Amino acid sequence: MTEEYCDCWEYEEPASLPLIGDEAPEFEAQTTNGQVKFPADYKGKWVILFSHPADFTPVCTTEFITFATMEDEFKKLNTELIGLSIDSITSHIAWLKEIKDNIKYQGLEGVEIKFPVIADIKMEVAKKYGMLQPGASDTKAVRAVFIINPKGIVKAILYYPLSAGRNMGEIKRLLQALQVNEKDGVSTPANWMPGDDVVIGAPETFAGAQERDIWMNDGDKTVHSWFLVTKKQK
Repeated sequence: MTEEYCDCWEYEEPASLPLIGDEAPEFEAQTTNGQVKFPADYKGKWVILFSHPADFTPVCTTEFITFATMEDEFKKLNTELIGLSIDSITSHIAWLKEIKDNIKYQGLEGVEIKFPVIADIKMEVAKKYGMLQPGASDTKAVRAVFIINPKGIVKAILYYPLSAGRNMGEIKRLLQALQVNEKDGVSTPANWMPGDDVVIGAPETFAGAQERDIWMNDGDKTVHSWFLVTKKQK
């Protein structure tokens, strides 16, 4: 009697990850503010979609408090916040209530989380956005941030490990840089802050480079070289 050999394996679909320039994956989900259909419900607005590892965790709590205190700043930039973790809606509600009722952090207390938090027990949204990374955890989403423009296009992606809290000021700065790029077609240099000079794109032809040789500093633009020209932000 011979032993049969089966070279078989169970196929598991790899986690997807939308790339910059892709359409944001669609989903419907329950949130702490009710049912949401994404990105259709946010047409015409910028969105910061971010995941956190779990409710009732210390770093996540500091992030949510910080995001909540900046929500009006984001709204002035036509931007909505949406959080997510692999927890139930009941867990989300209990955690947000605990933050409001009992947490004091850096002089802040009574902070109400008004932006929606997605309940993703089945990990459906987390998998669509590549928020689950087995090297970090099989059951907790990493600290992912997706900045999505009013047309539902992914414009920026940030990933942080479970152990490091995000810099919300940098997320806001990046959002503002993306908005300047879409509005004026310019780029932003290292350490750019709103109001700083912006960068004019480098020429893409030899003739264009030659033309730059006659450009002069004129109070609006500064010619550092034929490939590096900055100008005042409009």
